[in-house]
Amino acid sequence: MRLPVLILAILFLASCGSDKNKQKDQPDINPDNYMDEMEDANQYYTVSESDQIDDYAERMGWDMIKTGTGLRYLIYENGTGRMVENKLVVRFEFKVNLLNGAVCYDSDKQGPKEVWIGHADVESGLEEGLQLLREGDHAKFILPSHLAFGWLGDSEQIPTRAVLIYDVHVLEVRDYSPEIY
Repeated sequence: MRLPVLILAILFLASCGSDKNKQKDQPDINPDNYMDEMEDANQYYTVSESDQIDDYAERMGWDMIKTGTGLRYLIYENGTGRMVENKLVVRFEFKVNLLNGAVCYDSDKQGPKEVWIGHADVESGLEEGLQLLREGDHAKFILPSHLAFGWLGDSEQIPTRAVLIYDVHVLEVRDYSPEIY
């Protein structure tokens, strides 16, 4: 009885080191090329995400302008007030959606948001988009994930790698006042 058990144990141990048991979906990672492979994967993801954004905007019938960073924007109602610029404070109403239509945040429930441009703790894509507007403008922004919350999300309503759609209405543009902040 010991001989068959011994033979089975030897066969089992010998098969553990075999490449035949390696899962086929596990990529071989070469440490020398790791950074290049990660860069290629990120580039592929960025292109794929950009295509999804373009498809979404087309389905919605939005003729959006794309900036060099990948932000898409559409000003659908023009205001006549002061332009949003660096070091100014902007107060705006907003609605934030995901590509699937889920509403993440809405100023109807939370009240308008106020940010100090250039010093704000907001997504870089939102800050970039706001600086394209003036007081009274209504606009839509589509922020690729790298201009929103990236690979982490916001740990509340926005999941990882989420593309965000902002609908904003600029209510006020004014100078920074230290006593308010």
